[in-house]
Amino acid sequence: MTDAPAIKSLGELKAAGHTLKPLRAEIRENLLAKLRAGEDPWPGLHGLENTVIPQLERALIAGHDIVLLGERGQGKTRLLRTLVGLLDEWSPVIKGSELGEHPLDPITVGSRRRAAELGDDLPVAWRHREERYAEKLATPDTSVADLIGDVDPMKVAEGRSLGDPETIHFGLIPRSHRGIVAINELPDLAERIQVAMLNVMEERDIQIRGYVLRLPLDVLVVASANPEDYTNRGRIITPLQDRFGAEIRTHYPLELEAEMAVIRQEAHLVAEVPEHLLEILARFTRNLRESSAVDQRSGVSARFSIAAAETVAAAALHRATRRAEDEPVGRVVDLQAAVDVLGGKIEFETGEEGREQEILTHLLRTATAETCRARLRGIDFGLLVAALENGQTITTGEQVTARDFLVGLPALGESDLYDEVGERLDAHNDGERAGAIELALEGLYLARRIGKESDGDEVVYG
Repeated sequence: MTDAPAIKSLGELKAAGHTLKPLRAEIRENLLAKLRAGEDPWPGLHGLENTVIPQLERALIAGHDIVLLGERGQGKTRLLRTLVGLLDEWSPVIKGSELGEHPLDPITVGSRRRAAELGDDLPVAWRHREERYAEKLATPDTSVADLIGDVDPMKVAEGRSLGDPETIHFGLIPRSHRGIVAINELPDLAERIQVAMLNVMEERDIQIRGYVLRLPLDVLVVASANPEDYTNRGRIITPLQDRFGAEIRTHYPLELEAEMAVIRQEAHLVAEVPEHLLEILARFTRNLRESSAVDQRSGVSARFSIAAAETVAAAALHRATRRAEDEPVGRVVDLQAAVDVLGGKIEFETGEEGREQEILTHLLRTATAETCRARLRGIDFGLLVAALENGQTITTGEQVTARDFLVGLPALGESDLYDEVGERLDAHNDGERAGAIELALEGLYLARRIGKESDGDEVVYG
């Protein structure tokens, strides 16, 4: 953030050559300037570059109000919050004005009176772009007063008449004048509340308790909605739907790498989680989204894979703390801990009661096998398989340290198989090497080349 300009009055603002730009023109100019300069206006958004983002950019260039339709965890709120970056960093306002009006364009009775009385001495303050974004989660108890405004009894008690526009306490939308107001989960708003937004969206005036205030509000209204709610539990009323210039359908990342990028960016990891585990979690999440056993109308949020990665990291740190490991690193054996605690984030089809854990375990194994094939293809595991067929076993588990696991591996003579696996998965310390070999063992088990037994605390390959 840079320092706010030093201009303190309307006269200084005029002398500096400042001109008034409508909000939509400001957003359009800043967006086009970023595109011309090769800058990314949408940092931190992955997998939407060729689908949602172009539609959104065209809608903003056209100056449209926007509603984003998509299942949970598709980045709708993050996308809306990123719009702040398209506003000017600092914008002048009339100091003390309730609606943050531009000094060159006062719109309320009080601000116009001050502008007429003070002229070029009208005091100016500066608002940062972060202050020009307001967000409201639509809940059934949201009122017209919250969004639009209401008569303020304290102002009436001060001696003003009920018909005086200055008795109004303005709601969120008027207070977002010259800014962006975002409404999350719009269909959850009661229909009578949505009706109150009609004039704001089209005529740009507000009506409060029979008073019509002709305020030329300059506000961009953006909203998000779940398509399931959009058609069933709640709905956007038709007149309000018609007032949105653009309806944009969001989606989950289409590419595996984009899915992994979201996990890397959003997960707060307390221990190292290797790339191959992130890939397993990304594949697992994608398998859930494609499974007929999962209710796809509610979707499988990106928060599922993010929480799973955080749980794997927590399991690694838990083991390292209890067993005095120096470097906590997530391993394949930690994946089950994530499944055990995150199953409640998935909504299954009604005919799958009682099979939830079985479905999750099967899809996790499928994701693990796919990752093994992708990352360990071409490595000959014949010597390791032969050693296990001759009666040797390998023990691992949630509380088995990386060092104990590595010490217990069968000797393979002059073979550098373990080193080859470690190099393929970019393993540099004991924790990473143990995780790499565990992945190989799990892949061999899933390919039915070796056996596996588990009693909960320990897992034995043999």
